[in-house]
Amino acid sequence: MHVLEVGPLPVEALAASEAFHTRALGRVREAMAQGGDITLVFAPADYEHTGWRRAVVQELGRLHAPARINAVASDDAPAIAAVVNYLAAAPGVTGQYLPLDGTGAELMLYYTE
Repeated sequence: MHVLEVGPLPVEALAASEAFHTRALGRVREAMAQGGDITLVFAPADYEHTGWRRAVVQELGRLHAPARINAVASDDAPAIAAVVNYLAAAPGVTGQYLPLDGTGAELMLYYTE
């Protein structure tokens, strides 16, 4: 599983979308063309960014199947690592945008009794 950090991006959603499409999309497509699954990591942002981020990940997932692409929004390294590990072991999950709140995702994903 390749992990690509996206950013920094502008605070305003439309400007951030434009910056992503201009500066990062080519790099993401190159990585997908090389094969393997990818998780994009975006910095946390307010709800106005959800639509364009989700649309990008869903479209890339459709275009590059069977390769998988998902995205997280977080600055919490342990939570990001936990989700990347989860996604690596979940072969049916693709095209998902997962905003993380950093309240213990690593514990939720790896809890065993």
